[in-house]
This record gives sequence, structure tokens and C-alpha cells, in this order.
Amino acid sequence: MPTLWLDRLRQVAVDYPRQFWLLFWGLLLNAIGGSMVWPFLTIYLRRELDVSLTTVTLLLTLNAVAGLAATSLAGPAVDRFGRKAAMILSLAVSGAVLGAMSLVSTLGGWQFLMIMLGGFGPIYRVAADAMVADLVSGERRAGAYALLRMISNLGVAVGPAVGGFLVFVSYDLAFYGAAAASLAFAFLVLFFARETLPARLAPAAERETTGYGPVLRDRPFLLFCVMFTLAGMAYSLMMVLLPVYAKESFGVPESQYGFILATNAAMVVLFQYGVTRLTVRFSTLRVLAVGSLFYAVGVGSVALGSAFPAFLASMILLTVGELIMAPTSTTLTAALAPPSMRGRYMGVLTLTWGISFGIGPVLGGILSDQFAPAAIWYSGLVMGLAAALGFLLLSRSARMARVSEALPVTPT
Repeated sequence: MPTLWLDRLRQVAVDYPRQFWLLFWGLLLNAIGGSMVWPFLTIYLRRELDVSLTTVTLLLTLNAVAGLAATSLAGPAVDRFGRKAAMILSLAVSGAVLGAMSLVSTLGGWQFLMIMLGGFGPIYRVAADAMVADLVSGERRAGAYALLRMISNLGVAVGPAVGGFLVFVSYDLAFYGAAAASLAFAFLVLFFARETLPARLAPAAERETTGYGPVLRDRPFLLFCVMFTLAGMAYSLMMVLLPVYAKESFGVPESQYGFILATNAAMVVLFQYGVTRLTVRFSTLRVLAVGSLFYAVGVGSVALGSAFPAFLASMILLTVGELIMAPTSTTLTAALAPPSMRGRYMGVLTLTWGISFGIGPVLGGILSDQFAPAAIWYSGLVMGLAAALGFLLLSRSARMARVSEALPVTPT
């Protein structure tokens, strides 16, 4: 058995180019660094700035709004100036901002830092997703994105444990550690990564593909993004509102909810690659429909629960949907995008996630206040079912069906 596992690991290592593994290990480093700070940031801001919780959450909202704006600009920039330069810029600025967090003690200063972090942080993800699409052939992309999600979640699982120890000693240590991780990854990309941007188009063709015009005219892709946004809204309800619902309605403490979140991260680390090896055997749109059904059942089942075990089971169902949905959506986007426009297509896909988390929890909060807390979860059930139906209907589009059916391969 150990020999079999070693053979499998060697095969996986051979399947992907060396630069992919640079991104893989660099992402682990960066995920550990970032997650050393974020789980404790609201506590730090409350203590250092002595402001209300509403003010703290508005700082996080400012970060999110800047992220949405940056993502809309990142796609064309990544396609025009290259993936490598965008990654280095994003990582270097993020590292500088994380280091500066130890020095700033005013509300105005923190507003500036959150805008900067939100404005430059997302550029890395758009550029990295486009670089992976350049590096890895179509039949291997789903596995590549699955591996990146797995290692990112491992970093998110490890980072808070390290950060918890560091902030106990000094918050400055956590900020310096996060900054060092981001800057170290920037140097790795600078010295060891090559640019993967495809050769430029002829001038006339290049002018035709400037901006988001071609993406916005790609109606099947936009419909796919609408369905993915619906599914993401259902997912966001669980991630944002479940801790409040479980505590206020049924007295589930934060410590138990922390275990529920840890289960989500652990499942991604342990099962993402294996699940993706299974799902690539089937049509991507049908796979996305199945993933949306898991979202619907996972979120909807919360309305039936009243204790920690039930909420844990709901999170497990939701996570199965996440394991199915995340790599598949990125793989399909990479296949739909012309090589010269991968940055823009990835940017639009990334925007759907921000929109989902911007609309979903607000809608859930309104339903809870106007009707009943359980209405949150019934709305998530409807969103997930609507997304599943939408993906199935979208498979009737000739172009989407052709791409969807062409992607699946039998993994080695």
C-alpha cells in the first residue's frame, strides 16, 4: 500500500509542470500567512481603535468593495501586461500592507490599508488562475485547480493555529509573519517563474479584444455566471449567517461552530483531489447541477436542525457541493475563454463570488427580520435548486454543450 501511494504521488508530480508546483507551494505559504491575521483582525481592530462592531464590519466591507473594483480591472491588465507582473505586484503590495498594519493606529489609516489590500489582493487570484490555464492542458486543468484548492485550505487550517500563538505573544508578530509570507512568495515568482501570457495577437485582432466587450457578448458564459452566482449566494448564507443563527436560536457556542468550519477545511484538504478525479468523468454542466443540488440540500437542511450534530451534517452536505463546484467552474471558464482573454474571463468568474457574498447574506438577513430566521435556509434551498435547473437548461446551448462534453476525461 505505501508503494502504491508513492507511485500515485510520483505520477501526480509528473502530470504537472514545475512552475505549477512553484504556485502550489507558494500558495500554501501565502495562505498560512494570510490566515494568521484575518481570523483575529476584528478583535484587534475593536481593541486598538476602540470603535463599534458596525464600524469594524464597515472596514471589511470597504475591503470587499475595493476587491470587486480591482477584480473588474485585473482581467484586462493580466491579459495585456502578463500574469507574472500582476502576481508580483499583488503579492508585494499585500505584503507591504500587512506589515504596515502593525504601525497604523487611526481609523483613517485603517481605511486606507483596507482599500489597498482589497484593491491589490484579488489581482493575484485572477493572474494565477490564468497562468494555470496557460501551463496545464485542458484534460489536466480540473485536477490542477483541485490541487490548488486543497493546498490553500490546508494553509487556512494551519494559519489560524500559528496565528493564535503569535497574537498571544504580540499581534505585531502575526502581521510581520503574514507580510513575510506574501513577500517571500513574490520573490519566488520574480526569480523562478516565467511569463506564460500567449503571444500577442495581430494589432487589429488585439484592438477587437480590448476590454470586456467580447466577454459581455458571450451570452452562454454570462448565463453560466448568473447560475454560479445563484449557487454562490446559497453557499454564502451558510458561511456568513449560520454561526449567528446557531448561537442565537439554539445556543451553539463559537467553539463548536469553529469545529464545523474546521470540518469544511479538512474535507477540502482530504477529498478535493479524489472528488475531482471522479467528477471529470462527466459533463461539466451536469456536474455543476449536481453540486448545486448539494448546496440546496445542505443549506435547506439547516431549517430542520436544532443542535450541533445537525448543523455539522448540513455543513458536510454543503462541502460536498463545494468539492464538486469549485474546480469544475474554473475549468469550464478556462475552456470557454480564448487564450488571449483568460484573465478577463477569470476576472468575471471571480466577480461572481464577490457578488454572491454581497447579496446573499443581506437577502438572508432581510428574510430573517421580516419573516423568521428559518426563512434564510428556505431561500438557500430555492437558490440552489434554481441554479441546478439553470445549469441543466444551459447544457442545451450548442456551444456550452460542446465544451462541457469535450472537457471530461478518464483520469489516469
